[in-house]
Amino acid sequence: MIKSYVTGFGRIGEQRELKKVLENYWSGKVGKDELLNVAKTLRARHWAYQKDAGIDYVSSNDFSFYDLMLDTIYALGCVPFRFRTLSGLDLYFAMARGNKNAVAMEMTKWFNTNYHYIVPELNKTGTFKLNSEKIISEYKEAKEQGIKTKINLIGPITFLALAKTTDGSCAFCLLDEILAKYEELLAEISKLEPEILVQFDEPIFVTDKGDELIEKIVPVYEKLTSVSNNIKIIFATYFEHALKAVDEVVKTKIYGIALDFIYGEKNKLALSKLASSNVVLFAGIVDGRNVWKSNIDKKVELVKEIGKQLGGKDFVVGTSCSLLHVPYTLKYEEKLNPEIKNWLSFAVEKLDEINIIVKLANGEKLNDCENKIYEANKASAALRANSTLIHDEAVAKRVSGLSKFERDTPYEERIKIQKQALKYGILPTTTIGSFPQTSELRQVRNAFKKGLIGKDAYEADIKSYIDDCVKFQEEVGLDVLVHGEPERNDMVEYFGEQIKGYAFSENGWVQSYGSRCVKPPLLFGDVSRPKPMTVKWISYAQSKTDKIMKGMLTGPVTMLNWSFVRDDLPRSEVAKQLALCIYDEIADLQEAGIKIIQVDEAAFKEGYPLRAENIPAYEKFAVDCFKLSVSSASAKTQIHTHMCYSEFNDIIKTIEAMDADVISIETARSGNELLKIFKSVGYKQEVGPGVYDIHSPRVPEVGEIVEQIKALLEVLPKEQLWINPDCGLKTRKWEEVRPSLKNMVEAVKVIRNL
Repeated sequence: MIKSYVTGFGRIGEQRELKKVLENYWSGKVGKDELLNVAKTLRARHWAYQKDAGIDYVSSNDFSFYDLMLDTIYALGCVPFRFRTLSGLDLYFAMARGNKNAVAMEMTKWFNTNYHYIVPELNKTGTFKLNSEKIISEYKEAKEQGIKTKINLIGPITFLALAKTTDGSCAFCLLDEILAKYEELLAEISKLEPEILVQFDEPIFVTDKGDELIEKIVPVYEKLTSVSNNIKIIFATYFEHALKAVDEVVKTKIYGIALDFIYGEKNKLALSKLASSNVVLFAGIVDGRNVWKSNIDKKVELVKEIGKQLGGKDFVVGTSCSLLHVPYTLKYEEKLNPEIKNWLSFAVEKLDEINIIVKLANGEKLNDCENKIYEANKASAALRANSTLIHDEAVAKRVSGLSKFERDTPYEERIKIQKQALKYGILPTTTIGSFPQTSELRQVRNAFKKGLIGKDAYEADIKSYIDDCVKFQEEVGLDVLVHGEPERNDMVEYFGEQIKGYAFSENGWVQSYGSRCVKPPLLFGDVSRPKPMTVKWISYAQSKTDKIMKGMLTGPVTMLNWSFVRDDLPRSEVAKQLALCIYDEIADLQEAGIKIIQVDEAAFKEGYPLRAENIPAYEKFAVDCFKLSVSSASAKTQIHTHMCYSEFNDIIKTIEAMDADVISIETARSGNELLKIFKSVGYKQEVGPGVYDIHSPRVPEVGEIVEQIKALLEVLPKEQLWINPDCGLKTRKWEEVRPSLKNMVEAVKVIRNL
């Protein structure tokens, strides 16, 4: 018999209810009770959806106000010293967002996704104290709703593998102390039911780093499985194969192992081993990271193949990973092209797919509603395969004829030409691109999009915002200006709206971190740029100042990694199509007199494969596509790029190969350790390390930034450095941005006068 499960579910709500209540809570507009009530309503709703869809194994403790790693930090009592005067939600949110007395904890990408997690900070002198209230209470909430859940936890090995230490010690030196808290937690959980499932997420074991930690699985999980006989542990992995982990898990008393058969196809090689073990397979066969409908017939074939290789053993079928990574529901999508909408499946719709796949694989009869969904699924698969919306012969021909991927002039010659032409001095100051997206600005864009105001009124408001941005930047003394991006909703969506082959949902929001949500475009077909996308607004901004105005574009790899990408063409080919769109835009910006153009590759690193064996192929197409996109730039046009929170140590040579003239990076939360690799490899291009953290509302003082710049100068020479914030400023408020940038410029003046 085959049963069904969901690895985890999203928590932002059908219409971003969590985002809205969080931001109202942080601004003091609502109190704690309102925040807790909204959260309880959202949990009840997502449990009900899963129950109604017939899912056998539903999760609790997959809800979070900010991030599940942060929840684990809080539950284990791994609180950094600077926050220990706080408690409750004040402590929780201060760790994530910082406060006037302490900087926030570091944040980085969750494996190769656009979701961010809070990095645990540990040290040998740390003390841990269990707080299981959230975990226990959410289980009881679900039980009151008639649902007996599996409890989701971040596994101890993954937790420590992703942690950092502040005293130079090894995080795994604290394994015994951390394990003791997990054992204490399991002891409390064991009191809830005569039998209860606990899912330990251990995705570190789909990476090469995880392979180095393999020997820890048996001793760690021997301890955890020995806490209580009534706890059944599921060892959950996702995003890639975990073959070596399977070899160890079958040696333990672990009840089940969750494997991803979408992005870890090699997991099929583990089936024979699982067939001869007592471990139950939880097979992820419905894509939890993309939005295209499952081909139900093909999925049923896959389930039957898995069952055959398991020798007829019972197993469980569900999502490849948490549904956190896809939008909530198609229910509110009223403006999408019906043909494209018919190809889509969001989180709620994937629940029905799982249910139907399991029923068909078990030989059960579908009810009328299920049969209607099944027949529609078959029709959709046939229509999509032959749709004229997808294929563009002219685009395919242009891509097939590509031969040049390089700029004509090498960097060493370009930079001399640029410095002479651009005349910027030591430690030039700039920002990453965006300025605050005020509620008034969003209202103007929405009103124009809905036809409530005309084009003239809309453009007048946008120009007014640009005027204010230019005036402000000139007043504080920034060297290279930006137009503030008032016309843009999102750095990918804005461009996608102007590119053929993209579609857009109304409510397809996905959580990035905390209250930050993104709405990835739907890249469904061949892409091309019908006309210039940014020239009008950048040219207008340049006309308002004698200083250099940066053109702002999103790079092809980020466009790819931050979109829901068609699954009927290799991603490398899609990236080439995107690169040609940016190539054409740079040519037009340059023709319009724009001298510096920033091509953001914020998501370059997050697209990296999790296994080293797959990295060379990704790096080849990613670097080639970036270089292709900027190859229309002349030697005197300076190309900047920006990358968000990432570990660069292992890809510094790849970044150098991208051949951008200037790279800006986020370093404020992680200190300047990140920069040392630039020095150690002899990185020759110019670098703009972030001198203050824009993800926190706090305003840095002049002296603080002076010390930060001094620290930068210990790593890289002043001739190589640009000074800028960590990232774009769209999520901040003007009352934070104005003093922060003023202080940044004043700090640079101090350094220049030393």
